[in-house]
Order: sequence, then structure tokens, then C-alpha cells
Amino acid sequence: MSGIIGTKIGMTSVFGPNGKQIPCTIIQAGPCVVTQVKTKDTDGYTAVQLSYGERKEKHATKATTGHFKKAGTTPKKKVMEFRHFPEAPALGSEIKVDLFIEGEFVDVVGTSKGKGFQGVVRRHHFAGVGMQTHGQHNRLRAPGSLGASSWPSRVMPGMRMGGHMGHTRIKIQNLQVVKVMPEENILVIKGAIPGHNGSFVIVEK
Repeated sequence: MSGIIGTKIGMTSVFGPNGKQIPCTIIQAGPCVVTQVKTKDTDGYTAVQLSYGERKEKHATKATTGHFKKAGTTPKKKVMEFRHFPEAPALGSEIKVDLFIEGEFVDVVGTSKGKGFQGVVRRHHFAGVGMQTHGQHNRLRAPGSLGASSWPSRVMPGMRMGGHMGHTRIKIQNLQVVKVMPEENILVIKGAIPGHNGSFVIVEK
């Protein structure tokens, strides 16, 4: 699946051909540099490695700096592999937003906003006790019994409890490309995508 790496700029709205307002997300997509072309002979599979986002050379390791120098480019922040480009691009070439066509449908991968440590009511939609009766105190948002007794004498994996919420990799499928702006390297995509403004996203064809 071919694609491009970008940055979520924010949301806006445009008017469609029928006059209805369409909520859209603006993505600064590319340009991405091809920093490695993998083949079955050398790596056992075919893939194209794209890199995006400038990184200061003092913040990059010598190994990664040398890797980027082979492609004739500077160190980058985000590196991603794509398996199914229609034609393998040349090492050091750029992939831009003209890869996409207005009206086509794409998949967008992003990292959702982190919510910190949350309890079971917010994280798993528990209802709580409901009413304070029979001497109950401060139990409205408590998880209740975990169901473990002398066996297995431990909390089973996967038990719905309080914990870290958000900050997970999420893919939203079948989002329509509303507008492609090659001059500014901008993609306008219908609907919302996960992540905060300024976060890295991956747009897949």
C-alpha cells in the first residue's frame, strides 16, 4: 500500500457541490524523501522507506546520519515503510501530494490524544453503583468486585480496570480526499482523524 507521511494542521470546513458544509482535516503531507528501496534479493521483501520532518544533525546518531547521507538528504524525524508502491521510486527522490487524486478514498493512521490515568467510568463506561444506600460511601465511580477469589488468587489479564487511556495507534478507513494543493503540499480530507494538531499522520492509498 503506497502512501505519504504528514503533519496534522487542524480542522476546517468547506462547502460541497450541493452547498452543504463538510468538516475537513488539513494535513501537511510531505514532501517525503525516499531513503531506502528494499528488494527481495537484499532484504527478503519489497518496500519503500520514506522519511519526513527535519531533524537537527546534532540530535541524530551517526548511524542514522550515514543512512540519510546515502540518499543525499539530511536527518529526518519520521521514518516509515510502504509495501506496495506501483513503481519503486529512485533513492533520494521526493514523494509529494500529487500522489493523490481529489475524490479518492484513503486510510489515515494517527496516534490518539493521551488522556492520562482514567478510572473505569470514563475508560470503560462503567455505570457505577447508582445510589448511595446501606452505608455505601464514595462508591459511585468504583469498579466493584474483580471476581477473583482463592482461585486464581490474582487479577486475570484483560480485566477492565482504571489505567492509561488514549495515546494509541488508530487507523480511520475510507476518508475522502476533498482537495489536493500541490503548491503548499496540503491535503484536505473529509472528516476527523486521530491526534493533536502538529502530530504525525500516515495517509495510505
